[in-house]
Amino acid sequence: MSTQKRIAVCPGSYDPITNGHLDVISRAAALYDEVVVAVVNSSARKAHALFGIEERLRFIEHATAGLQNVRAEPFNTLIVDFARTVGAKVIVKGLRAISDFEYELEMNQLNRLQAPDIESLYLMASPLYSFLSSSGVKELATFGGRIDDLVTSEVARRLQEECKR
Repeated sequence: MSTQKRIAVCPGSYDPITNGHLDVISRAAALYDEVVVAVVNSSARKAHALFGIEERLRFIEHATAGLQNVRAEPFNTLIVDFARTVGAKVIVKGLRAISDFEYELEMNQLNRLQAPDIESLYLMASPLYSFLSSSGVKELATFGGRIDDLVTSEVARRLQEECKR
């Protein structure tokens, strides 16, 4: 039996972190000894982030403060390279819909070509959060929609401040 620590990474832009993200992170924390929430500093597929990397990390640290085996770190490399850096053997992602599956299947295949020793684990979104995305929350906030049940109070307050500008 191995005494090696089981480490997972949960990558994303987290711009901002939602309750759906927190659901996946907390479920991963129950499965692994350590979970590193890997926050991409600048995404190749997404537009400029609304929140800077330091603020996104702070949101995550505050939201996961009750999870002793979770920490947040920025990264700007291939996720498999980051995983190796922190000693992770698995990448944990949430899946909401078929569209997520199609994208994640492609990413999984590319990651396997780069690092066949690193597995991908997909957790189905809880029904309560199957529709939830950071971009959807930002759009709601922009037009004055209610977001209190979708993000932490800290994130809701900051989104409302940013969207008033």
